[in-house]
Amino acid sequence: MASQGGQDLPERQKGEESGGPSKNALKKAAKDKEKAEKAAKRQEQERQEREKAEANDTAKHLYGKLSDGIAPQVDKKTPPPAKLRDLSADLEGKEVTVRARVHNARVQSAKLAFLDLRQRTENIQAVIAEGGENGISRQMVKWVGGLNRESIVLVVGVVRIPKEPIHSATISGLELHLQKVFIVSEGPVQLPMQVKDAMRPPPVGEEEEGEGQVDSQGTPIVTLNTRLNNRVLSLRTPTDQAIFHINGVVCELFREFMIKNHFQEIQSTKIAGAATEGGSGVFEINYFNTQAFLTQSPQFYKQMAIAGDMERVFEIGPVFRAENSNTARHLTEFTGLDFEMEIHNSWEEIMDTAEDLLVFIFKGLQERCKYWMQVIQREYPDAGNFKIPEGRAPRIVYSEGIQMLKDAGIQASADEDISTTNEKALGRLVLEKHNTDFYFLTHYPSATRPFYTHPSPTSPHLSLSYDAFMRGQEIVSGAQRLHDPAALVARMKAMDPPLDPDSEGFRHYVNAFRMGCAPHGGGGFGLNRITMLWLGLGNVRQATMFPRDPTRKAP
Repeated sequence: MASQGGQDLPERQKGEESGGPSKNALKKAAKDKEKAEKAAKRQEQERQEREKAEANDTAKHLYGKLSDGIAPQVDKKTPPPAKLRDLSADLEGKEVTVRARVHNARVQSAKLAFLDLRQRTENIQAVIAEGGENGISRQMVKWVGGLNRESIVLVVGVVRIPKEPIHSATISGLELHLQKVFIVSEGPVQLPMQVKDAMRPPPVGEEEEGEGQVDSQGTPIVTLNTRLNNRVLSLRTPTDQAIFHINGVVCELFREFMIKNHFQEIQSTKIAGAATEGGSGVFEINYFNTQAFLTQSPQFYKQMAIAGDMERVFEIGPVFRAENSNTARHLTEFTGLDFEMEIHNSWEEIMDTAEDLLVFIFKGLQERCKYWMQVIQREYPDAGNFKIPEGRAPRIVYSEGIQMLKDAGIQASADEDISTTNEKALGRLVLEKHNTDFYFLTHYPSATRPFYTHPSPTSPHLSLSYDAFMRGQEIVSGAQRLHDPAALVARMKAMDPPLDPDSEGFRHYVNAFRMGCAPHGGGGFGLNRITMLWLGLGNVRQATMFPRDPTRKAP
């Protein structure tokens, strides 16, 4: 169609003559309306059926979600929640109340469902069936079988002995026949990882490419990285529960030994106005718009306490190391177990104390953690399989240890600090020769030790120092310290680069000795490394609740 001026006008579309919708649009609108009406009718029908079912549900008072975790539906005469560890065959036929997590839930049929209930290190199978004295309904069976994993539930049930052991549960000789089930705290529908999948050791030497892989059985491989990124979930595994219980017992034993041997506990500062101990490996912080540093250790403060006539001191506290070491045994923050003491006759008094302390810890773990060791041995069968010498632990002079390596065809130098690889190799040689996983190396070259280490009176290029080893890895480093101010200042100035004894970072420390100080020495242990090596774990991060390393500062 042309205009009067000869220009073409756009062709008018069908349905546009009257300005209304097209026939196709009208048909589509009618179908959508019909579909919406059907959906609304179906929803209304489902609602009515649901209400009818609820009205007919004779067991609705026996299950549901609690308000703020409080259980008004539970009879006041119901005994307090039981520990799964305390359940025994003596309780068969008796009613118990348990608060636990849902490890797994499944519906077997309209009349039967199962729960796998987990409480810290133990789990038990629970059964719910339609009928019974309490009148369990099908609605209740379906609801229980559909509970989300990791939900916390409060259940009341009767203890029964199953016909066959339940191999999927740690408590295989018992099961609970449920009567009441209430949600205390509901778990999410989707979890970033399953706790049951993390109940196996993480792969050793894992790479990021391992994320999302499965093993030959089709079970997801949960790497250490995934566990640390979801630490709250990984802490729920029985092994992690046991690891951190043992961590606590190591601290308990350390403190107990120290107090019995007349050491005084101290709490030193972790903030210093200057970089100390040589100035390397410290974290700088902004301290009210001035420069400050996190301390590498309580070393200076332990010694100043000795200069303050405290005679014997110990401390349990955080240690910070700004070292870019991404290994299986290094962290930028760990828990240090430190001691310092006056010396009366020989510097070996320090080693005697360190050895007696470690043996006390080892034997204490064997005596006090039998149950927890059994838990860990489910995943790590050799955990705690640690050889302790009958008498004193071998004390091997550093140069002799290097010679042992050379005799075994391993390249090593007596003038350099021993490498990690050679430490482990020496550990194997000591085990073969002395039948022990625990030993000392002594008299390290002075060049490999801190400036405050006392030199050997007979061989000044060597030091009165020691390291103790577990399974070929160092767990404690110690020495006699320089207490003579003139010798200390001379040693500081001889360092490369030289250290200024009158600088802000050192003057208070050096002045402590100028005011007179008894001969002394001590040592420092790494809690997390002791636990790792005692249990034979593959990585120190497994023995650290929230590890910090050069690439991790969360969670």
